[in-house]
Amino acid sequence: MNKPFFSVIIPTYNRAQFLKIAIDSVLSQTFSDFELIIIDDGSDDKTQKLIASYYKHIPSTKMRYTYQQNKGVSAARNNGITQAQGNYICFLDSDDRFQTEKLQIMYNHIKKHTAYKIFHTEEIWYRNKQILPQKIYHKKPHGIVFEQVLKLCCVSLSTMAIEKDIFRKVGIFDETLPTCEDYDFLLRLTWQFPIYLIPQYLTLKEGGHDNQLSKKYPAMDRFRIQALTNLLDTAPLKKEDFIRALAELQNKCYIYIAGAKKRGKTDEVTAYKNLIAKYV
Repeated sequence: MNKPFFSVIIPTYNRAQFLKIAIDSVLSQTFSDFELIIIDDGSDDKTQKLIASYYKHIPSTKMRYTYQQNKGVSAARNNGITQAQGNYICFLDSDDRFQTEKLQIMYNHIKKHTAYKIFHTEEIWYRNKQILPQKIYHKKPHGIVFEQVLKLCCVSLSTMAIEKDIFRKVGIFDETLPTCEDYDFLLRLTWQFPIYLIPQYLTLKEGGHDNQLSKKYPAMDRFRIQALTNLLDTAPLKKEDFIRALAELQNKCYIYIAGAKKRGKTDEVTAYKNLIAKYV
């Protein structure tokens, strides 16, 4: 049996109301050489009933469903990566969707731009069926993008296609991070590899609903700080990249310290001041 060109991984947790739209957007692709892998991270809603309805007409060779005990989105994505047979891995959050020709267009660019192993696209944001405007600083980057990623998680996983061998070189998702795992992964990815931007809007992202990690973890900078310290401690960065990463760590620490002072968290103030001093 030939391997599929793409493996599309959808991690999900209690999102049955969104999941059907995500699944249908993959199954309706004009490009057919893919497998869809759905990792259910312990849902107790109607997700399993929804999946059962697909198996009446979708073969298991095209779509696979795995249920796991709740371990977080990183563990779900990692489970999907382990199962993936495709040459390239795409991620799709269960509240997002692909444009119908996304995989075909990505395939065409992958075949044309063989020097690149990582691709991403523009995306449309919407909330309550209304398209949301994007700021200039949200513009998607191309090429060597480490400096841009340091400041802002400006590459969305739901827009990406990544050659599977890349994961052997940069690692998988950090399961100790309950959120900002994408920022951590992108830091490890972009200091080593360039990214090709396909300048088309091929992913639609739903925002503003209650079942989002940003709602559950409002003080997210502490996890970005953890990602930066992990990078500084473990990656053999070039001198200029180390300086950039350290500057961003200091910036995020100072912001967090200011908030901790307002909340009266003197222990956190001390801890993050000590963290800055560690690298100075």
